[in-house]
Amino acid sequence: MACNSCSTGKDGQPRGCKNNGTCGTDSCNKLTVFDWLSNMSLPTGEKPFHYVEVRFKNGRKNYYNNADGLTLSIGDIVATQAQAGHDVGMVTLTGELVRVQMKRKKVEVDGEETLKIYRKASQKDIDIWQKARDKEEPMKVKARQYAIDLRLQMKISDIEFQGDASKATFYYTAEERVDFRELIKVFAREFRTRIEMKQVGFRQEASRLGGIGSCGRELCCSTWLTDFRSVSTAAARYQQLSLNPQKLAGQCGKLKCCLNYELDAYMDALKDFPKTDVKLYTEKGTAVCQKTDIFKGHMWFAYEGEWMNWHTLTTSQANEIIALNKQKKKVPNLEDYAAELIENTKVEFENVVGQDSLTRFDRPKSNKKRKSNNRNRNKNRRKPQNNAK
Repeated sequence: MACNSCSTGKDGQPRGCKNNGTCGTDSCNKLTVFDWLSNMSLPTGEKPFHYVEVRFKNGRKNYYNNADGLTLSIGDIVATQAQAGHDVGMVTLTGELVRVQMKRKKVEVDGEETLKIYRKASQKDIDIWQKARDKEEPMKVKARQYAIDLRLQMKISDIEFQGDASKATFYYTAEERVDFRELIKVFAREFRTRIEMKQVGFRQEASRLGGIGSCGRELCCSTWLTDFRSVSTAAARYQQLSLNPQKLAGQCGKLKCCLNYELDAYMDALKDFPKTDVKLYTEKGTAVCQKTDIFKGHMWFAYEGEWMNWHTLTTSQANEIIALNKQKKKVPNLEDYAAELIENTKVEFENVVGQDSLTRFDRPKSNKKRKSNNRNRNKNRRKPQNNAK
């Protein structure tokens, strides 16, 4: 989804609106929301919802009360209330859909901590905001060096200035608790502004910075994913994935969030499977499960003592044998059940284009050419002797 000015240029290359985060329709930004109620009119006598959604740097969003009834639309730059001073952000959502979003995120309407919108940002507000944004990257380089000099086990991942440039929030990640009191003194002395330190998790850091995942697409956490559910190795086990940390971990160093996407489908499919630790008792011997195939619904069993010979059964056949075992009955063997699944997988290839046989390389080469070469060599050796005579 893109705005009208993001059309394609020559050779199908994207032209880009080059608005650098202030796109008029908010379609080129992270965690954007499509207002599917924008074309619907309100019933007569109903007033529009007095809250709007405002987005700040790296997808940070908040909901503000439009107490003065300003005419706002998506893409407007507004000055909002902050704990001290004011902040500058962009309107990303208006109307009834804001009510739905606030209810989903459990944000109280007209609560004690409700903030409001002051005004539409003037050109002076925007200039101060842009100058503050330009300082963030060089400040981050210096801040990381100061943290290294003080030997603090922490990483400064990002810096965000308030809209009026009166406060800078330093986002950092750390494995353990860090005493950064001395670091704050250094920051305040060097940067000449109010400092706020905010610790974020590794997943939140990846969502703020963004990147490309192993699938070749942008990270889900930086484009559309807003809630981070816990991911455990059990999700990988249910999906029969290799427990390799290098393959299962994302850019944040934690397990990939996409391991939960198809987990429900796998859990539903596994309901028909018996537990893998259940043994099958036959007259020939006791069989133990060796492998399962969730997509085909097959299970492989091997007799105790004959671990190299596997027999393929369907889930219904395995459940049938287990039901008989519960009645203290034994089936003769597993071969009778496995014989029903044997398929002829041999494929015969035909020479339809007049080419050589596909098995021509399987036959050993003849030694006729080698023998003829040896005869020619012997003749050449004899010729000089005859000339000498």
